[in-house]
Amino acid sequence: MSRIPRLLIVDDELHVRESLSHWFTEDGYDVETANGGHEALAALGRKSFDVIISDIKMPGMDGLELQRRVHEKDPNVAIVLVTAYASVDTAVQALKEGAYDYLVKPFDPEELSKVVAKACEKASLTKENTALKEKLAQSGPTIVTGSSPGMQKVMELAEMVAPTETSVLIRGESGTGKELIARLIHMRSGRSFGPMVAVNCGALQESILESELFGHEKGAFTGAVNRRKGKLELADGGTLFLDEIGDISPKVQVELLRSLEDHKITRLGGGQEIPVDFRLICATNKDLDLAVEDGSFRDDLFFRINVFGITIPPLRDRPEDILPIADHFLQRYAGAMGRRVTGYSSEVKDFFMSYRWPGNVRELANAVERSLVVCRDTEIQLDHLPLVKRSGDEIDGEDSQSLSTLEEKHVRRILKQTSFNVTQAAKILGIDRVTLYNKMRKFGIERE
Repeated sequence: MSRIPRLLIVDDELHVRESLSHWFTEDGYDVETANGGHEALAALGRKSFDVIISDIKMPGMDGLELQRRVHEKDPNVAIVLVTAYASVDTAVQALKEGAYDYLVKPFDPEELSKVVAKACEKASLTKENTALKEKLAQSGPTIVTGSSPGMQKVMELAEMVAPTETSVLIRGESGTGKELIARLIHMRSGRSFGPMVAVNCGALQESILESELFGHEKGAFTGAVNRRKGKLELADGGTLFLDEIGDISPKVQVELLRSLEDHKITRLGGGQEIPVDFRLICATNKDLDLAVEDGSFRDDLFFRINVFGITIPPLRDRPEDILPIADHFLQRYAGAMGRRVTGYSSEVKDFFMSYRWPGNVRELANAVERSLVVCRDTEIQLDHLPLVKRSGDEIDGEDSQSLSTLEEKHVRRILKQTSFNVTQAAKILGIDRVTLYNKMRKFGIERE
């Protein structure tokens, strides 16, 4: 313990209290005494104790009743019960009801000292464990769900599957928060003390993804100057999150399936099988059922990863969530920037509700953050959202065109506006760089 252990001695005999108090004070404990159960509870109301040494046979409230009352308030307090009236039944009852130990008078002070030292150590570990769990819970992802039935169902499913070891497939458009849900599941699982290792499968070429997932030995290929552990190996004891799982090649699909079935991996260029133990969570914005049908995604791998499915609805399908989420990001970013912006004008709220949000929550977050950069009022006005407003106005005037055509025009417009700065354009569009590159390939857009 970093502080001096606190000890409460409860006995109706004055000489016992004084002798034990003197003994443990010399041992370096912070000691208080009480002449009975009621006085002990009063002391507990003033401060906390790590260990309580209590006689069992006392007038009024006995030691067993005191133990029950103490553990109702703080189950982490270690209680050592002592008595001159030893019986097997009493000892069994005391230990069964949560006593740390049970000693018979007259006892050896050295023996009691050892028992108390171990009890303090246990109390310290218990409190540290509780504090760590609370810290982990607080450090978990902040997910603003809103009140829509769709997101309430997502959260319900995530909480339901989290304590299990079941593989989870999270589906949803880009920007809906798939990785946040994955992190929530990890933090609520029995593996929360282990690592959560994330891999964006869509961002890497086949050969690079193989090395990233399975690792490699020194000399396995040109440039492999050192041995390197792969993500599957690094996730041992924790959770492996494979984002954009639908983008992996047939070859990597086979290798991944083998590792999932055997719970073993072999590094590239190596021959040794290495056991791995992780919980698998995958995410995709593709229609994997269709990919299985057309043969681009293996059905056996699909069944392996899709044991439990969660689908996150796009923001446009849950308009009741838009303003609460926008308010959350306003408070978050305004606080970080030191801006005294308290809300949105009615025009901005109307725009938020009418806009389609193709980039979902990520695009909304970026819109709020950008607006705060230029806002000098107490409310965000419509002219603080020039990029979103302009894109919205132009799209509204082109109702006769297909959604794909409008999307292509919008992507081209933003890329040209940013001089083909892909990072900046992706941020404005509310999507990640990989998704933007995929759209550029889809529409045949090349850098000017």
